[in-house]
Amino acid sequence: MKINLRSRFVKGMSVGVAALAVAASLSACGSSSSSSSSKPSNTNLVRIAEPPATPPNYIFPFMGLQFFSVSNINQFQFLMYRPLYWFGKAQSPNVNYGLSLASAPVYSNGDKTITVNLKNYKWSNGTAVTAENVIFWMNMMHAEKANWADYTPGALPDDLTSVTAPNASTVVFNLKASVNPYWFTYNELSQITPMPNAWDITATGGAANSGGCAAVPYGTADAQCSAVYTYLSKQSGYDPANPQAANNSLSTYAANPIWQVVDGPFHLTHFDASGNVTFAANPSYGGPVKATIKQVKLVPFTTDTAEFNALVGGKVDVGYLPSQDITGNAVNAGTPGPNNSRLGNYNLVSGYSWSINYFPMNFNSTGDGGNAGPIFKQLYFRQAFQTLVDQALYIKKIDKGYGVPTYGPVPAFPKNQFASSYEQSDPYAYNVAKAVNLLKVHGWTVVPSGTTTCTSPGTGAGHCGAGIAKGAKLAFNLQYASGSTALTQLMTDEKSSWAQAGINVTLGQASFNTVLGNAVPCKAGSASCSWEMANWGGGWIFAPDYYPSGEAIFATGAGSNSGSYSDATNDANILATTNKNVPLNTYENYLTQQLPVVFQPNPTATGEINKSLKGYSSSTLQQLNPEEWSW
Repeated sequence: MKINLRSRFVKGMSVGVAALAVAASLSACGSSSSSSSSKPSNTNLVRIAEPPATPPNYIFPFMGLQFFSVSNINQFQFLMYRPLYWFGKAQSPNVNYGLSLASAPVYSNGDKTITVNLKNYKWSNGTAVTAENVIFWMNMMHAEKANWADYTPGALPDDLTSVTAPNASTVVFNLKASVNPYWFTYNELSQITPMPNAWDITATGGAANSGGCAAVPYGTADAQCSAVYTYLSKQSGYDPANPQAANNSLSTYAANPIWQVVDGPFHLTHFDASGNVTFAANPSYGGPVKATIKQVKLVPFTTDTAEFNALVGGKVDVGYLPSQDITGNAVNAGTPGPNNSRLGNYNLVSGYSWSINYFPMNFNSTGDGGNAGPIFKQLYFRQAFQTLVDQALYIKKIDKGYGVPTYGPVPAFPKNQFASSYEQSDPYAYNVAKAVNLLKVHGWTVVPSGTTTCTSPGTGAGHCGAGIAKGAKLAFNLQYASGSTALTQLMTDEKSSWAQAGINVTLGQASFNTVLGNAVPCKAGSASCSWEMANWGGGWIFAPDYYPSGEAIFATGAGSNSGSYSDATNDANILATTNKNVPLNTYENYLTQQLPVVFQPNPTATGEINKSLKGYSSSTLQQLNPEEWSW
């Protein structure tokens, strides 16, 4: 589901830097130095470090790709607004019905009818969480699917014939055709976040349901739902009519009564544009675990160096160890080595996230004199580019063993039943000579450490390919997220590697939120489609598409398909996995070979947890559950 956060969530950064959620095969080791008691004087408070330059910047759960990140969803919105189904149990990404708003869905009618029974949860304004709140979300999805980041053409809501509420606690979904129940639960029902009737308004101070989107039959009020969507988006700071405008609403989040109606374990008491966030426990939370820690603070940092200094000074309770401050290599990717001796009050934890790491090329880019998009569409170029990425070396030298490779669209770690042997075989192992030869035999004059140019334009053997002009240069811009020393080193090293084949990459930095906001799908030929490559730092964590069938990020027209990759065979392979419970091998092996993105090494978590903090549990999904913690 989300943009993954690199610690190096999710589309969010990868766990390498964002060590707030540690993954499978969790291990911990204490510091090599002795320490005094680390228990804070205020045991009602826990302070959590945000990844560098990655503050949350959106509060409305219905959002486009530019806001679809771990920092906004898993580590911010989820504390206040619970999804219909909660995923993550121990060190697995499996559905957790114990923490879900509903019981397990019941499939019938040849897997074309799904019945969902809600549990007894309440909103903080005293009203019950009802079937109407689910239909409110579905009505908005029906009206505004193009603005929902996890939308895939043909999937939810396109595959529905009706959604009904026979009573206040039951929702029935009727489908056009049979589906794979596992896929529908893990990737479709997982997208739904019930919304309170108090949000069904189009003006400040409006009465609940006055917007006309919630208390109406499914699919009958698109105009009204669009008006509600526009109002709530603007309250979050996003104007659909002016999507490039700055978000000037961040400072209003904590005071706005709309966002105080919550069904999660916490509610917001402070929020500012710098990323200082404070939550207080929600006394009316209906879940099975009530918070004993009454206040949670998210603490922002512009760099990972500043965050490490805060750890040394005891100014955060849950943080991460930047790669440059790792003083001993990992035993293996899931088992930490010795902790930094300056962090005696913390346990170092390490593990995997349910994610793949990559960055997109924009297949519709008008950059490089109009040649970037056509060049990226050439499989031989993508093969040459990927073959110059030395993942094993970067994991060893930059991540110091705290990392695993990404070779395809399905996570290979933690070990799971989905990853194929072909994907794990590294079909594009590092090979400079092979990369150079691929370019030469396709009509390029290769200039190592210079700029390679197309000297044989046209299609067919020995030519550069369709749409590529004579004299076109392999010269591209790549914007990446600032704040992480490890990511900067990775980008610098990869730039040098690509230069060996005369691929001249100009690097630029911007904040995580800026990079993510720029790297969105766009139409070929449009003025806004000039971006070429972008690396927000961590690829994709599979949530809310917990089953890694890839439709949200690789299907044609999908809302989170950043680079607008399109391939009919891939679309058919994905569809086969959604209709029937079949292995993912055909899909993943084809896409591994096709390289829809540039696969990158995936750092594992290096989290620092205060030794006196009890109940902290790992999460392959980078979620925060401070209601389970205590001092």
